Amino acid sequence: MFPIAVLNQTYSLNNRMLVRTVILYAVMTVCAVAFHENTFAVFELREELQMLYMNMWELLHQLEYVTADQRPVVYSDIQHIQSEIQRVIDLLVEHDQQQHP
Repeated sequence: MFPIAVLNQTYSLNNRMLVRTVILYAVMTVCAVAFHENTFAVFELREELQMLYMNMWELLHQLEYVTADQRPVVYSDIQHIQSEIQRVIDLLVEHDQQQHP
């Protein structure tokens, strides 16, 4: 029916696919176990922190050209952003302490 060479080549190909699949599953398992539980939460908090820093820079830049009437509003916005930055930093530290007691 089939020549021996074709059967050996098919058997060898099947073994290679099996080895590749096992290696792929092993790598995926290691990656899934290695990540922290709060990886996405930490990512979101870091992203929010970056946005808050950009907002803070914009508010500090606004102090260069706002009128005297607008300064109190900018100052209150700066204080609000400052408190939000501190809140996000506290959450990041909390997540880190949960992962590394």
